[in-house]
Amino acid sequence: MTQKVIIFDFDGTIADTVDALVSIANRLAQDFGYIPITQEELALLRNLSSREIIKYSGISILKIPFLVKKVKSELKNKIKELKPISGIKEALFVLNNEGYRLGIITSNSLENVTDFLKVNDLDNFFDFIYSGVTIFGKTTIINNVLKQKQIKPQEAIYVGDETRDIEASKKANIKVIAAAWGFNSQEVLAKQNPDFLIHHPSQLLEVIRFLNY
Repeated sequence: MTQKVIIFDFDGTIADTVDALVSIANRLAQDFGYIPITQEELALLRNLSSREIIKYSGISILKIPFLVKKVKSELKNKIKELKPISGIKEALFVLNNEGYRLGIITSNSLENVTDFLKVNDLDNFFDFIYSGVTIFGKTTIINNVLKQKQIKPQEAIYVGDETRDIEASKKANIKVIAAAWGFNSQEVLAKQNPDFLIHHPSQLLEVIRFLNY
């Protein structure tokens, strides 16, 4: 039996940040040249892939790194207000107690993530946290983490809530669990053919125990 290393996305997977991120994005819309998102459009965007969302918004690709940086900076002021996804803390507690190695790979800032984990008493669960700016995926970051931490692809599982998480995991040759409680809808996640599609953090336990038989 090989010990599994479970790598989590942060926004929408561990932290319930979707509403805060939409609010910040709307506030920055005029500065970055795109139209603010209505609630009706948000429902539509949940059914689009990451590439389709960028195309739909009309924002210049060249502006995206600057937008991401600004969003992360503004999110810092909201960290103390943000809460974990319902049920994720309990799932992390059990996985940690059962000896699984847990990590985070995120496009959010290291400071935001560590502050959130500390405020919500989650900071002792994770062996590593890696932050990197990505637009379409995290394949390079995943591969770098696997190499640095000496983790074989067959030992790793990625848990994320967006289509780009599934795409990146497949390119890195690791199994991926799609979390339907985050940003993308279960319909669009299912189209990307993740290894598993779950609807509540409690299902993490049964999937990972199944993979670790």
